[in-house]
Amino acid sequence: MTVRIATWNINSVTARLPKLLEWLESAAPDVLCLQELKCSTDAFPYDAVKELGYETAAHGTGRWNGVAVVSRIGLDDVVRGLPEQPGYLADGALLPEVEPRAIGATCGPVRVWSVYVPNGREVGHPHYQYKLDWLAALRGTVLADAAGARPFAVLGDYNVAPTDEDVFDVAAFEGLTHVTEPERAALAALATAGLQDVVPRPLKYDHPYTYWDYRQLAFPKNRGMRIDLTFANKAFADAVTDSYVDREARKGKGTSDHAPVVVDLDL
Repeated sequence: MTVRIATWNINSVTARLPKLLEWLESAAPDVLCLQELKCSTDAFPYDAVKELGYETAAHGTGRWNGVAVVSRIGLDDVVRGLPEQPGYLADGALLPEVEPRAIGATCGPVRVWSVYVPNGREVGHPHYQYKLDWLAALRGTVLADAAGARPFAVLGDYNVAPTDEDVFDVAAFEGLTHVTEPERAALAALATAGLQDVVPRPLKYDHPYTYWDYRQLAFPKNRGMRIDLTFANKAFADAVTDSYVDREARKGKGTSDHAPVVVDLDL
């Protein structure tokens, strides 16, 4: 059985709906993990996606976050939010908010989580510690599934570049988030939970970047970062036959600033 699984920070599913539908038809993934929906759970375009043969489990509030799993091979055992997920106390708020940043589902023979890790904003900001706490909660959540025999992966926008090779110029990020040692250590802790980084191949250039800023011609200059990642257990990783960054989906007007990452499995 061949299964194609993908992840894509869509940067507003409403604004990118035509791009999403076009890509679903052309790439034909069996499962797609989406992040940064920027819509509420009820406002997700379920009907448009269903016309292409997909069912969807979404988790969003209509603000800056939101995640979903889109599948044409089944959608069961849906879990919205990490069981021990921390909340974030925004400026002026009385209580921490547990944001819609994670959703898990079983799709046919595979169990997946779609995650949108907090950005962290800047080192020393409360959002930075929130990011580290969130990654720790993610590790705790995946322990049981990672150790199982069923193929399992956590896909999404991690907002962390695992190594210096995963940014166009590490000197440009000195003192900034996404490359600091505490962030990378929190990411590397997933390996101690039994997950490994499935590194895709680039369709162009030497490095499989997945994100390019809209500004300063970052995309045509390939000034990118690899922050959209697939962390998989052994059963999943051993079944991988190919993985690539679909850079073509980043081209043109009205695109997300992220490209989809595709993983093909032979199960």
